[in-house]
Amino acid sequence: MTSDGFENLLHERRVFAPSDEFKAQANAQPSLYGAADADRLAFWEDQAGRLHWDRKWDLPLDWTDAPFAQWFVGGKLNVAVNCVDRHVNDGYGEQVAIHFEGEPGDTRAITYQQLQDEVCQAANALVELGIEAGDRVAIYLPMIPEAVISMLACARLGAAHSVIFGGFSAEALRSRINDAQAKLVITADGGYRRGKAAALKPAVDEAVTETPSVNNVLVVERTGQEVEWTQRDLRWKDLVGRQSTTHVPQAFDSEHPLFILYTSGTTGSPKGILHTSGGYLTQTAYTHYNVFDFKANTDVFWCTADIGWITGHSYVVYGPLANRATQVLYEGTPDSPHQGRWWEIIEKYGVTTLYTAPTAIRTFSKWGREIPQEFDLSSLRLLGSVGEPINPEAWMWYRSVIGGNRCPIVDTWWQTETGAIMISPLPGITECKPGSAMRPLPGICAKIVDDAGVPVGNSEGGYLVLDEPWPAMLRGIWGDPQRYIETYWSRWPGVYFAGDGAKYDSQGAMWLLGRVDDVMNISGHRISTAEVESALVSHPATAEAAVVGANDETTGQAIVAFVILREHAEISESTVDDLRAHVAREIGPIAKPRQVLIVKELPKTRSGKIMRRLLRDVAENRSLGDMSTLADPAVMGLIADGLSAPGAVED
Repeated sequence: MTSDGFENLLHERRVFAPSDEFKAQANAQPSLYGAADADRLAFWEDQAGRLHWDRKWDLPLDWTDAPFAQWFVGGKLNVAVNCVDRHVNDGYGEQVAIHFEGEPGDTRAITYQQLQDEVCQAANALVELGIEAGDRVAIYLPMIPEAVISMLACARLGAAHSVIFGGFSAEALRSRINDAQAKLVITADGGYRRGKAAALKPAVDEAVTETPSVNNVLVVERTGQEVEWTQRDLRWKDLVGRQSTTHVPQAFDSEHPLFILYTSGTTGSPKGILHTSGGYLTQTAYTHYNVFDFKANTDVFWCTADIGWITGHSYVVYGPLANRATQVLYEGTPDSPHQGRWWEIIEKYGVTTLYTAPTAIRTFSKWGREIPQEFDLSSLRLLGSVGEPINPEAWMWYRSVIGGNRCPIVDTWWQTETGAIMISPLPGITECKPGSAMRPLPGICAKIVDDAGVPVGNSEGGYLVLDEPWPAMLRGIWGDPQRYIETYWSRWPGVYFAGDGAKYDSQGAMWLLGRVDDVMNISGHRISTAEVESALVSHPATAEAAVVGANDETTGQAIVAFVILREHAEISESTVDDLRAHVAREIGPIAKPRQVLIVKELPKTRSGKIMRRLLRDVAENRSLGDMSTLADPAVMGLIADGLSAPGAVED
């Protein structure tokens, strides 16, 4: 054990190399690492060359005012032109950009020419409403084409968009609108979710009663449900539909603000993460091309993330469209109208690349392999994982059931703040270990350090840091530069601290362990919740697990596990005993849970992350804290029901 790092407990020995066939056709070849190591800034200049620049940069990086970076200094470009117009100009106007699949089954195939027309119309509409370069526009929409079009229209005009996830409350919406001082809100009457029309506009109506900066609300009529109308409301079809399909774009500075995306802050006030144009688009295009081995003429890409999250910004909108992708945009949930909906969509559109979250993979695993096996998934050639560390057993299920044991898996680590993928296998190069993100991408400098900021060695763990600037990095927290410095750069001089724990295995592969807040101190041993959860999920009876550390008079903290069993598993004391013993065998006696609580569901945010804070409240018999960000607040009632089940026992 190292007193400065985390315990390195789980040992994964399975290794999967890319096939010779995949290696031969891969975009990323081993020389990519060498080029980045030889001259990192020249490497990034090469990547920036993938884009269309109206004026080339004078300097690749200005870091004199660290930690405030400027990339491709003096360069000018238009992000929307790079994502749409240049492909039309190159003769690909008839290529489908977006296959839209509505939850009710309605579809649209939008070509790059049609996308250009609609983005120009939307940009002209925004101009009519007085939106100018430097303004902010709030977007509160379901996963429909107008969401992508709105983002690109803002980018075309140089107006920063602030996309707010459609599941957030009126109060969350209000606070974000006011922080950004948005002049316009783009929303919809509603969207479809689990077979029902879920209203959106009422939350906007409530929010804008106290948003003095908002002049207008532009409304897409998606569901046709009854909504109230005021003088500030405008119908999308009326305003946008009558605009010209021609709009002359302007080139903006590489550091011109592209978007603000709010992420929860520990102090309660949301942090507006600011991203700019040239560096962000360079890295999203580079990572999309290399990590997903993207082939513009043959691939059909599907990232299942909502555009309200950074994954939707970078790998639904900007990265794929910059690379002339044909992609799927799906409005609904994985189980509407049936649990095979995703696999049906993959079969229908011949999807070649699927990028989704471990939460979804574990849910599908719980439903059973029989469902995806009803569909033809042979078009898939690459799988991706994003959002949290993926446990090895979920990785293996993903590979075997969805990927047919033939598709490489890219397990990606990055954040809202990093803007683009930072740590990931490269699918034609890397020999992957289930559950490991493996190593930093070429051009990225990521290390694991101890409490003193000293890099740790193989078989040791600690804190994940980034010690060199990268093109897609956040440029600050909107309106609060001091908070930016204190939040990300204050722990070690000149080093960005990601807030995540990580470890190296004996061969030097990186394993992400989740937030350092989720590290338990058990009798002086610092153990990651992710490792114990992985051990639990490797048991054949377990579908999903969440682990927290609860106060314990003897050991300081004790491990409490919340487990969802597979349908075939018996809820009994013997099952619980077997689970506890299994963890002890997999990791060691120090990691044996004090309690295993069998539950029906786990509390998750709308982005799929487990809310361990609420589980700690349960484990320590406290009244529950704020549940406003839960996707389904009723889950806590299901957990309470589970606590009286036969499996809720301890020593």
